[in-house]
Amino acid sequence: MSFRLSVAATVVSVIATMPLHVAGATGLATCDSGSPDTWQSQEKLSAMLKEMGWEIRNIKVDGGCYEVYALDGNKERVEAYFHPVTLERIEI
Repeated sequence: MSFRLSVAATVVSVIATMPLHVAGATGLATCDSGSPDTWQSQEKLSAMLKEMGWEIRNIKVDGGCYEVYALDGNKERVEAYFHPVTLERIEI
């Protein structure tokens, strides 16, 4: 039992010392995006994608990128990443 407790404590301490943007990231994409004060809004990204025929389901921050769940113009499910400063799509 003490071995399990030791392993659990080690895992918790490693996660606790990770930078916030790394601890919450899935690892699919990361963006060197700087301070969130310099980011364009999620609303602007949403409007840009809607103009392209996308139906936005959810936008969230992951790995310093905007992660978008949507249906594209062909009604295909899309999970895509965008740089929050430039709004350029990040290929993964």
